[in-house]
Order: sequence, then structure tokens, then C-alpha cells
Amino acid sequence: MAIDEGVIKFNCDWSDEELAISVPNELKIWRDKMHQLKLIGEYDDIKIGYGNISIKIAEGILISGTQTGNSYPIQSNDFALVTAYSMEHNQVTCKGKIKASAESLTHAAVYECDHTIKAIIHIHNKELWGKLIDTVPTSNRNVPYGTAKMATEIKRLFDETNIVQEKIMVMGGHEEGIIAFGKNLKEAGQLILNYAT
Repeated sequence: MAIDEGVIKFNCDWSDEELAISVPNELKIWRDKMHQLKLIGEYDDIKIGYGNISIKIAEGILISGTQTGNSYPIQSNDFALVTAYSMEHNQVTCKGKIKASAESLTHAAVYECDHTIKAIIHIHNKELWGKLIDTVPTSNRNVPYGTAKMATEIKRLFDETNIVQEKIMVMGGHEEGIIAFGKNLKEAGQLILNYAT
């Protein structure tokens, strides 16, 4: 297990405040379903959370907060709103009672590549990761998670692979990491369930 698992690698401009928007119940339900399946959670031995979930809304990207893998059931204060980001400057601006997930730039890159995408679920599952690597669109193994380089790599996948049709990708340089997306949470979540159960 990489020692930097779950660590925020971007510059985070965070406003510690209550969110002015409500977190949809559907978002919490899908996140908790992934937690029940141990696809989002916390590594007991190192006490580091893994996996995250987001939706694209008019106000920005509503995403589970960093290190919330052990939160169950998930609460509204376990989510952050990303209001701005810059791949070029490796920067994320967010607000909420918690900082946005370490994967925020990755989620932003997916949303930027296809504006019909409104939901993303990032899970961890070693067996499924091993089965899908290089079978579905797979990011370069030398590109670490949560970085501007990963955002660039995602754009490459959208340009060079059938990721739009597959709606799933393996993070080659992030052991266990898989991302699924869709036009809504049900589409993204059902895709994961189809593969993982």
C-alpha cells in the first residue's frame, strides 16, 4: 500500500463553512451502498480512507470529503462543494465543514471531458482492478492519483479510447482504483454493481 494513499496532492483553498445547498439523499444512499460493499471505506491497518463519490450541479461539484471513508452512515457535513479548480495550477477551491476529496481534480477532469456526465463513483477493489486493468480504458501506470497529471491522463483516455461508451476506467497507477460515471448516480452505481457483485 502506497504511503501517500488518501493524501491531498493539490493546493486546496478551503472555506470552512456550512454548505448553503442541501446534499441529496440519493447521493448519500449510493455512497452508503458502496460502503456496505466495502468499495468505499477505510483501510483498518493504516486508518486511511478510500473511495469517493460526486455529482455535478449548477453550483459546482458536490463531492465526499477527504478521509470520510469510515463515516457511516454518511452525513451532509461529510461532503464539500468544489466551486473552482485549475489543472494548470494544481488548485482546488472548495467549501464545507470538510475539505474536498483528494480525487477532486480527477472528478473535475471527467466532468470537463463530457458535459452529459453528472455523477462519478470512485471505488477500490483489488480483485476487480486486476481483472479490468487494460481490459477497460486504463490510465498510465506512472501517473499518480489526485494530480493534475491524472487529469491530463483522463483527457487522453477520452480522446483515445472508448471510455465514453464503457463509462468505466481503471487507474493504472493507483492500485485498486476504479472510476465509473454516468448521466446520473443510478447509471454510475448500477455499472459498478454489475461489475462488482
